This record gives sequence, C-alpha cells and structure tokens, in this order.
Amino acid sequence: MKNVLVLCTGNSCRSQMAQGYLKKFADNKAKIYSAGIETHGLNPGAVATMQRDGIDISNQTSNHVDEYEGIDWDYIITVCDHAYENCPFIPAPNAKRLHHNFYDPSKFEGSEEATKAAFDKARDEIKEYCRSFTEDHL
Repeated sequence: MKNVLVLCTGNSCRSQMAQGYLKKFADNKAKIYSAGIETHGLNPGAVATMQRDGIDISNQTSNHVDEYEGIDWDYIITVCDHAYENCPFIPAPNAKRLHHNFYDPSKFEGSEEATKAAFDKARDEIKEYCRSFTEDHL
C-alpha cells in the first residue's frame, strides 16, 4: 500500500479537503495523511464545503509534519506555495514530490454567500486534482 502525504501551511483547509478526496478516490490503494508546517486546527468553512459534497472531514485532525517522521512516503503533495517554499526537509528519497498551489478560501473576505462560493470553488479544484492524481498514480 502506498503512503501519500498532503502538505500545506496550517493543515486546516486545502490539505484537509485533499485528504478527504484522496481517501475517497484511493479506495484503499493508499494510506492518506495530511500535515502542515504549522497546525491551525480544522477550518469550519472547509468542513462545511466538504459536507455539501457528501464527505465528512470533521473527525480529521490538524497535524504537524514532524508527527509523521519515519513513514516511507511514496508521494508528497504540497498544496500551497508557502509550504512548498518553507517545508522542512522530509527524508523520503523514493517519494515523488508534486506541487499545486490551490486557491486559499480561508483568506477570502465577503458576504456569507460569497464566502461559501469561495470555499466551493477551492473544493472543486482540489476534487478534480485528487481524482486525476488517483487515476494517474494509484
């Protein structure tokens, strides 16, 4: 079974959504983890937007990348430029490293309806990326 790490800055939003979709699409072909170079807790907007698409991520936890020391990674996916540029060294000589800077809805400011749309936009981009990743790599 393959080990996949999704890495973001605070492990609160984009990496959590990606973890939810990758778990769904991987269908037991991989163990999916998410972490941050910091931990900010689960973003309620991320939890809500995933729930609207039928995926419950409310029991996922916000983890620091150091918590996963010693795991033999097959894939490390960074989902934001900040994590990509500031990630500490992860000893994973055989891991394929992928990067995609997804839009960050947690930084959006606007009406409740516009905020919901911003989260849904990011969710849909992440969903498509995760679907393609699992088809191409798992």
